[in-house]
Amino acid sequence: MKDHALAELFLRFAGVSLLAVGGATAALPEAQRQIVTQAHWMSAEKFAETFAIAQVLPGPNVIVFSLLGWRLAGFAGLVVATVAILAPASLLAFAAARALRRAGEAPWLARLKRALTPLAVGLMAANGYLLARGADSGPFAALVTLASAAFVALSPRSPLWAMAFSAAAAVVAGRLGFL
Repeated sequence: MKDHALAELFLRFAGVSLLAVGGATAALPEAQRQIVTQAHWMSAEKFAETFAIAQVLPGPNVIVFSLLGWRLAGFAGLVVATVAILAPASLLAFAAARALRRAGEAPWLARLKRALTPLAVGLMAANGYLLARGADSGPFAALVTLASAAFVALSPRSPLWAMAFSAAAAVVAGRLGFL
């Protein structure tokens, strides 16, 4: 990536960082729109693959943006993406914390908190849908996605069980020629 492309990456991710209501994962639909649909820097499949890799790595969810930067522009992209996704949101959070401390228990603040919860949930649901669309390249992948979602939503067990079952199913399906 050229220097101007790194600047564009910074501006896009800085804007996305301000949408991370509910965490970095909630901002992924906008990141996908920016990277896949608008800039055409990456395919939906590569985007979903990068997200999947980031989810199995230890550390915070925001690491997905660092990995996207790495995939787009190597080490320079990783640094630019990481700074762009962290700096604006951190500065906004700092300013908001100061304002909230001064507001105390104002009625408008309680209403704002109640309004932000469904917004965060909606953004995360959109993220799941967009990632599934990019990752589900066939009937097997769609079945694994639906089964994993149902398991995590309906079972009290750890999501690691869904991951283990999905990995085992992929190995078996590959050996049987379904993949």
